[in-house]
Amino acid sequence: MDVKQLKKTANEVRKGAIEAVYQAKSGHPGGSLSAADIFTYLYFVEMNVDPENPKAENRDRFVLSKGHVAPGYYSTLAHRGFFPVEELKTLRKVGARLQGHPDMKHIPGVDMSSGSLGQGISAACGMAKAGKLMGRDYRVYTLLGDGEIQEGQVWEAAMFAAHNKLDNLVVIVDNNGLQIDGSVADVMSPYPIDEKFKAFGFEVLTIDGHDFDEIAAAFSKARETKGKPTAIIAKTVKGKGVSFMENQASWHGAAPNAEQYEIAMADLNAIAAGLEG
Repeated sequence: MDVKQLKKTANEVRKGAIEAVYQAKSGHPGGSLSAADIFTYLYFVEMNVDPENPKAENRDRFVLSKGHVAPGYYSTLAHRGFFPVEELKTLRKVGARLQGHPDMKHIPGVDMSSGSLGQGISAACGMAKAGKLMGRDYRVYTLLGDGEIQEGQVWEAAMFAAHNKLDNLVVIVDNNGLQIDGSVADVMSPYPIDEKFKAFGFEVLTIDGHDFDEIAAAFSKARETKGKPTAIIAKTVKGKGVSFMENQASWHGAAPNAEQYEIAMADLNAIAAGLEG
């Protein structure tokens, strides 16, 4: 995929996330939108995955450590072909498999059930260590929120990753600056995020998480890095692409009403039209 195709796909991922949250009348749109470009690059370029064989032994693994942004994750999986896009409308419905947080037992493409913040990175470390022990060449990716890294377990896992030289592990921090209670800097500042990961023994790359050229360069560098894990600090905009959601902590975990849904879809359709020009 070239950059224009990636932008178009990411925009469709955003539309799917909004559709899912609107139909569910609950969910987490803000972080789903901020992470959409990272999701898109991972699943359409970076990762070795096959929707026809989602449990392939040597597939690359992904753990959504900030599991509440499942709407964006599910939309990505659906557009990649793991299940029908139409199924996004069943998010959080009784009897549906698209639960409010990722479920590895029932959803194709989900490698780890997650949602308890701080724990996903530990699971990713275990997967990466297992790959090393078994002599496999798969890679492991995990996406964390910048509010999530206030959890102590994240740093225990980081210490484990560096100690075990897990150069098959890439930790991505969706640094949109906001969490449910407001600014991450005000709630409990995690800054400087880059220096912290460096101190824990990581190769650290700071990028614009909405610039596909920078995203591509970062993942390329991560593949070249040997002997230590990589952390990619992706500077993003919460609610990216929807005018009234951007940089608003109130849209961390709220669903749009009918009028807001129409505005959001109009915003994203306008972006799509611009990309056709």
